Amino acid sequence: MATNATIELALDRVDWCALAERQDVLPRVYTPGEVVMPEAGFMRGHGTFVEDENIKASVAGVIEKVNKLISVRPLKSRYVGEIGDVVVARVIEVQQKRWRVDTNSRLDSILLLSSVNLPGGELRRRSAEDEQMMRRYLDEGDLISAEVQNIFEEGTLSLYTRSLKYGKLSQGVLVKVFPALVKRRKMHFHNLPCGASVILGNNGYIWISPPKSQDQEGGEGGFAQNLGEAVPRNEREVIARLRNCILALAKCKLMLYDTSIQYAYDESLKYEAHELLQQNVIYDIGEQTQARLRDGDE
Repeated sequence: MATNATIELALDRVDWCALAERQDVLPRVYTPGEVVMPEAGFMRGHGTFVEDENIKASVAGVIEKVNKLISVRPLKSRYVGEIGDVVVARVIEVQQKRWRVDTNSRLDSILLLSSVNLPGGELRRRSAEDEQMMRRYLDEGDLISAEVQNIFEEGTLSLYTRSLKYGKLSQGVLVKVFPALVKRRKMHFHNLPCGASVILGNNGYIWISPPKSQDQEGGEGGFAQNLGEAVPRNEREVIARLRNCILALAKCKLMLYDTSIQYAYDESLKYEAHELLQQNVIYDIGEQTQARLRDGDE
């Protein structure tokens, strides 16, 4: 049985005119072993090494210069945390007075019992009874939203959820992207106009859930879950469409933040949700979103 196949070359998807116009503003990408600059008068930072009196790149990435410190930021890497970052993490082990969680970094992070809110937001010292009830608070496999409180010398991140906006996550979808694609902003919790809540973790984990009202946030100290409630079909369709839009933006290497995600959602309405997984649709949404972002900047 004969079938018709459509073949699209990557060459045909590139807008060479737009690329030529933006050639001056595109960052230079260095490859491993490539000379960045002479060593004289400069200090080498992360992602570089010295050879033959030249500073060379040890990773593929873009150069970052702070005074005389030269470093190369890799395009793809594990999450490197900073104090104050918002992260979405998964509990992988319950230990003595702490939880060990996965934050997509090189080392597992920790969440101390003293760094979480007690149910109901009660303020008191943690007792032996609280330590025995740790699994009732957070168990293996639970997803949480938290903030980076401290970074130890070996690179381990210490998290805390003392604010009522953090805590255990309930019904929703987890999307994993490269951490470098999540844009650092003042707010990472968003109720999008399309009808869904999004938590953009700096560690590359993005949580999409049904929209929350102000009364639902933090009512039980960050441990409440509504797993027994059925999510309406229209909200599930919005969540599925948003998930595919975020993956499309990540495929096109576009920065992820509330505006770009909402633009991508608007451009995707002319397609069915399952069609957003097709390559030609992904690149169409990426191009349209990039054009709207460029028009907004101008």
